[in-house]
Amino acid sequence: MNEQTRIGQAQEDAGFVVSAKNYVSPEFARTEAERMWYRVWQMACREEEIPNVGDFYTYDIVDQSVIVVRVSADEIKAYQNVCPHRGRTLTEGCGHAARLFCKYHGWSWKLDGTIAKVVDRHEWPQDMVSDEALNLVPVKLARWQGWVYINLDPDCVSLEEHLSPAKDFLDPFDLGGLRYHWRKSTILNCNWKVALEAFNEGYHVQTTHSQMLRYFDDWTQAYAHGRHSHFGYWESMPMGSRSPRLTGGEPTADIRPGIKDYMEDMAATLNAGSSVQTVHAARRVADEVPEGTPAMEVLMKFGQFIYEHALSLGLKWPDITPEQMQAAGIDWHLFPNQIMLMGPTGSLNYRARPVGNDPDQCIFDVYSMQRYPEGQEPKNVEVEWSQDHADKDFWGLILTQDFANVAEVQKGMKNRAFKGAIPNPRQETAVINFHRSLEDFIEQGYGA
Repeated sequence: MNEQTRIGQAQEDAGFVVSAKNYVSPEFARTEAERMWYRVWQMACREEEIPNVGDFYTYDIVDQSVIVVRVSADEIKAYQNVCPHRGRTLTEGCGHAARLFCKYHGWSWKLDGTIAKVVDRHEWPQDMVSDEALNLVPVKLARWQGWVYINLDPDCVSLEEHLSPAKDFLDPFDLGGLRYHWRKSTILNCNWKVALEAFNEGYHVQTTHSQMLRYFDDWTQAYAHGRHSHFGYWESMPMGSRSPRLTGGEPTADIRPGIKDYMEDMAATLNAGSSVQTVHAARRVADEVPEGTPAMEVLMKFGQFIYEHALSLGLKWPDITPEQMQAAGIDWHLFPNQIMLMGPTGSLNYRARPVGNDPDQCIFDVYSMQRYPEGQEPKNVEVEWSQDHADKDFWGLILTQDFANVAEVQKGMKNRAFKGAIPNPRQETAVINFHRSLEDFIEQGYGA
């Protein structure tokens, strides 16, 4: 985006207001379900969660439930999670099954969704219990970079169209080559959008994560890409430089210690994404790059050391250029509810979705992915749950700081004095684009 276009977009965004009802209204939550959740592509799971034939994952969204099951080595299918007899769900959570089975009356289905057994089938009129009538109802499914997506609308656009143009920025990172490092989930007392937005902008860093200012210029520029968006720090002072909020605007002369502090702090307080495998490179920068080296050369050395360390571990480096990494920034929001902070060696990821039709609660998933030497990927990385949102040992400092805000935001949005959210037109462009996209989807949907 050129400067003139960007200024014009910022001026247009300057007057954007998000109504409080979009976060707190039960009526809006029901509209959101009917007009968006039942019609949009959404990430259900990772392929590695169902590696074997017969492995299944149960994905719940609002009041709907979907079975995602591996039918063969190369094929994954999805079905509505309901028995056509008396309505019982067939699966809960994740597991393995030779056949899908109803625990109420014993009916069963093959993995391809066709009916296998009806107890005392002869007692019904045959036209009521034909195979066609009793086969499980299929759900649209598609895959991208190791993620499995479902869509409850049989007439939806393709996943490729849905992800465009974001996938063009993200494909070079070979995210499909990453594997789970850890997984954590919780229930937050806020709307799913409040939770998601806490990770969809960098504007809050200077207050919520103020400890980071000592090695980091927190100012970000965000960009809209259709229904998706991203932000980056590339237009700020170099990584490792103290924030201008602390220095009065002067860049830090020697960024080597700041890079080391940044990576060590992120590895200790998040233990996620690329930071885990960049600590070694950051320490090499501090030890091996001479003092007085220009900042850009320091950053180039840092990138070189990351690459060398990855190869020394036997990792496959993605086929990506520095220009592609710069264009992609660091944080992507894939509409409606998937966020990732990606790098060549790892990714930190978030997902938020409503608890039923309750606008005041959401399921929040956080997971770290890493690149591993072939054959050394961890197996069966289980989800850990915690409702203690202040537990720094479990969540790490960064996440507990974010969690401290979201319930208070939800509470504050119900205050009669609150007139609606007014996102920053430069640093919170992703939030603005999110709500424009949501309202457009609700009003028109795809193809309209």
